[in-house]
Amino acid sequence: MSLLDLTVGELLEKQVNLYPNQEAVVYPELNLRKTYQEFDKMVNQTAKGFMSLGIKKGENVAIWADNKPEWITSQFATGKMGAVLVTVNTSYQAKELEYLLKQSESTTLIMAESYKGTNYVDVLKQICPELKLADKGQVQSSNLPHLKNIIVLSDDTFGYAYNWNEIIKMGDGVLDKEFEERKASLNPNDTINMQYTSGTTGFPKGVMLTHHNIVNNGNQIADCMKLTNKDRLCIPVPFFHCFGCVLGILAAVSKGATMVLLEQFEPERVMKAVSDEKCTGLHGVPTMFIAELNHPRFDTFDFSYLRTGIMAGSTCPMEVMTNVMEKMGAKEITIAYGQTESSPVITQTKTDDPIELKVGTVGKPHPNVEIRVIIPGTDEEQQVGLPGELCTRGYLVMKGYYNNKEATQAAIDSEGWLHTGDLAILHENGYLEITGRMKDMIIRGGENIYPREIEEFLYHHPDVLDVQVIGLPDKKYGEEVMAWIILKKNVRTTVDDIRTFCQGNISHHKIPKYIEFVEEYPMTASGKIQKYKLKELAIQHLE
Repeated sequence: MSLLDLTVGELLEKQVNLYPNQEAVVYPELNLRKTYQEFDKMVNQTAKGFMSLGIKKGENVAIWADNKPEWITSQFATGKMGAVLVTVNTSYQAKELEYLLKQSESTTLIMAESYKGTNYVDVLKQICPELKLADKGQVQSSNLPHLKNIIVLSDDTFGYAYNWNEIIKMGDGVLDKEFEERKASLNPNDTINMQYTSGTTGFPKGVMLTHHNIVNNGNQIADCMKLTNKDRLCIPVPFFHCFGCVLGILAAVSKGATMVLLEQFEPERVMKAVSDEKCTGLHGVPTMFIAELNHPRFDTFDFSYLRTGIMAGSTCPMEVMTNVMEKMGAKEITIAYGQTESSPVITQTKTDDPIELKVGTVGKPHPNVEIRVIIPGTDEEQQVGLPGELCTRGYLVMKGYYNNKEATQAAIDSEGWLHTGDLAILHENGYLEITGRMKDMIIRGGENIYPREIEEFLYHHPDVLDVQVIGLPDKKYGEEVMAWIILKKNVRTTVDDIRTFCQGNISHHKIPKYIEFVEEYPMTASGKIQKYKLKELAIQHLE
């Protein structure tokens, strides 16, 4: 199968030429409807607005907001004028935002005013106190030396920040010729998207993804779902994650489908959108589908048009999959597996796969994607049917981690294989089963949580001597966070003290649900802490 040789902007323009009057973007709650032609005009004006700010090709632009219309517009606007869109987790607090803005060297921050009770403007002022005295486009921060521009998604005016309408108006100052020249200068192999992820050691790393990576991945995801321009895909998963911006947005646009969008997930609002807009596709992590199926008003909504979608993020229980296929009618729903470093999807089930394969496996590799399962710690191929480390190679492998050559070389070997760190079994039928993670990553409700990051944070508590973080099985979220803490001598810290210390400093989903104070950890003879024993103890204790 041949790969597309298009930029993100060209992918959109291809659909504008094919389906100009087809609905592209629908926000039912905002009463916003745009055809592909209308949406493309918005994108062009925004791209010119970014250019008028002086943003150059290859410059990093961070976006910190929920699924607002400006988010999706920015994705395609940067895709046309060549800035790299750096996606920021909506749950980030001060320390996490500070680290990302510094490490990514972002020159511009596009941000919502607030999200779920967190005032983003206040958080930014904590890490950039100079903001109060700054003029628009001239932020000068000793802490964030690269940051120049702030754009707040608001109708209000700010002394130090542009609002969205100002950016749109500024686009009038850029000539069409100048814009066309900028578009023509882009190459599909340029980095266009950067998402932060991390292993179990160290801090989050900026995954550099090219137009070629994400345009082709989106297209192949859509092929697996049998998407066409007749489909209407509801996307309630966050845009800042690959699930939203690649499996959702780019998959839909690659076929000229209509995107039905919600700013935030809430089960009743999702079901209303699916029902009212006659959606044929719906995305979600298992916990989202569980919340919808168990909602008291579930039976009042019409799912008769629902056909397909993607469930990803964590393993799906058989009962949930059965209910999604039978009660919601999504008989052609697919399971997708991958990681940010692979753009992200490596394998996916087909629409007509039997339910056993949709629950017991993560499907087969996409076309143009190679996989191999190796004996961990070696370069030897593992036997079919036995677990080993999954590696993948092809167009989907990231360009690397931003400003981190060492981590890039550790992840991608000299022959171009990306080592996923996941344990997998390749079955004789070619389907892949994920059995666990070599790293200790926790997946809570589809969100990747890295124990080391929480451990590093808790070490800053004045009473904490040592801390080990593990994931525990959880019926609702798949996994929950547990911290095992050794306190310094003669202190009286409580579980509530630790939780209070976390609040407002790390994202809510990273705050440990379970906290246990101990005197010592189980150790190997060589002095290594045995996390698996901590997990066994915790499970026994909770049972």
